[in-house]
Amino acid sequence: MKKLQLKVSLFSFLFLLLGAAGISQANQAPVPTLESPYNTMLVHLYYLQPDSYEPEIAAKAFNVEDSVQAIRLAIQLKQVLDGRGLFVHLNLLPQQNDYLDSLTQQPFYTPFPKELPEVYLEKTDSLWHYSQQTANAIPRLHRELYPFGTDLLVGLFPDSGQRKFIGLAAWQWAGTGLLLLLAWLLQILMSRLFRPMVRLLAKSRYSSPIEDKTMLWKVAQLASFTILLWLLKSALPLLQLPVRANVFLINGLEMAIVAVGVWLALSIIDVVMQYAFRYASTTEQKMDEQLIPIMRRMLKIVVVVGGTIYILQLLDVNVTALIAGVSIGGLALALAAQDTVRNLIGSAMIFFDKPFQIGDWVVAGSNEGEVIEVGFRSTKIQAVDSSIITVPNSQVSSAAVKNMGVRRLRLMKATLGVTYDTPPVLLEKFIAGLRQLIEKHPKTKKDNYLVHFNSFGDSALQIYFRTHLLTTSFAEELELKEELAFGILQLAEALGVRFAFPSQTLFIEEMPGKASLAPAYETDEEVLEEKLERFFSGKKEAH
Repeated sequence: MKKLQLKVSLFSFLFLLLGAAGISQANQAPVPTLESPYNTMLVHLYYLQPDSYEPEIAAKAFNVEDSVQAIRLAIQLKQVLDGRGLFVHLNLLPQQNDYLDSLTQQPFYTPFPKELPEVYLEKTDSLWHYSQQTANAIPRLHRELYPFGTDLLVGLFPDSGQRKFIGLAAWQWAGTGLLLLLAWLLQILMSRLFRPMVRLLAKSRYSSPIEDKTMLWKVAQLASFTILLWLLKSALPLLQLPVRANVFLINGLEMAIVAVGVWLALSIIDVVMQYAFRYASTTEQKMDEQLIPIMRRMLKIVVVVGGTIYILQLLDVNVTALIAGVSIGGLALALAAQDTVRNLIGSAMIFFDKPFQIGDWVVAGSNEGEVIEVGFRSTKIQAVDSSIITVPNSQVSSAAVKNMGVRRLRLMKATLGVTYDTPPVLLEKFIAGLRQLIEKHPKTKKDNYLVHFNSFGDSALQIYFRTHLLTTSFAEELELKEELAFGILQLAEALGVRFAFPSQTLFIEEMPGKASLAPAYETDEEVLEEKLERFFSGKKEAH
């Protein structure tokens, strides 16, 4: 109730102030001539003021033969202008008889081209009147603005309600109180109607009941308050306040609707993005979790900027000139902050191209590590030593990024060098054994390995060894490489193959009275086959 009393007191103060300051649409007695748009509108408005009320003269602004219909149209048009808060600035009206519309080059004049394009004056027989189309549109405009008629509140009060108090009639004060009371009751009703919706949304599997109920209640209250302000603005013409008061109150209510609407939109964005973040956390695409906060900021900026521009328009600020000035300043700022602009473009390219996700291990230039965050300006990479590397997005987007996190297989590649004195038969058996080692290992890819005698090196016969490992884990990759490396060493030991290294060796094959120092190699194929079988039978038992 205290809030209601405060609202009533605030509105009462406004009506007291504006009622005392409210003046008529015209304030000088015109000669009832219609030689220009200025004279026609002055005659129409002046002779419908309380102190100079002569509707017969005001009706001359309409080129209608039926005087009763002309009077009704004149009164209804003024009520439409007053009810919609359209104040006629007489000093801005054209005063020449030969005025032509700048767009059509015809003798037309539209006082409010944005708000009431169907209401305009036209020149006929050297006199200016409201057009026939305007006369046809006035009843419809009046019904839309006063769906219950202009006498709805007046009829609820006795004749004493016409007495004025501080610029307003008693029925207007009473109507103000009645509207505020109805608004308060409607607020309570709408809050009750929104409760089932809040409970339903809070039961989502992606919701946190306690936290979400608070956020959803906030959205419901702001939505009901927005609707309430809109209804008050729609009901304001029923009070038939002075035009200046209507202009002030309508603009004030529209700005309040925009402000509350912006607040409501920001709250809805928070709720939607929170649900989206919880959903994204259940998917494999980790980049979505990083994209959602950026989308939230961008949407909020768009909503706030749009609401600010609309409010500036209500305050009669030249938004076009303002935007032009901001654009020039923005151009200067962009030239001074080219790196920042490049980083923003780079972040957009990262989000659209998606070269990596949060959690991927990447190599970008000289930087290597796990991607932990992608922001507007930079990407954060955690290196092996747990330090954080912050890389500008412009560098990330222009560098060759190697994404190690998307590998489905791991590669083991080596060049095995054996000594030059290895017999060809033994070399063949060793290569065959290496191939069997890959074939029999449970974690190697069987259809894409390469094991071949490759080249004659400076100090060794070189064997090219390459195979893919069936793992995506770095730790398991090291374990598998270790197993294969030990297998290669054990195979070489079993067959009597020696690995070479860069060196110079002097062989003395025979000395008088001495045995040969040259190593003895087994070259019998059957013996070598038996050694291979014994080696792999032992590996099988070990596995």
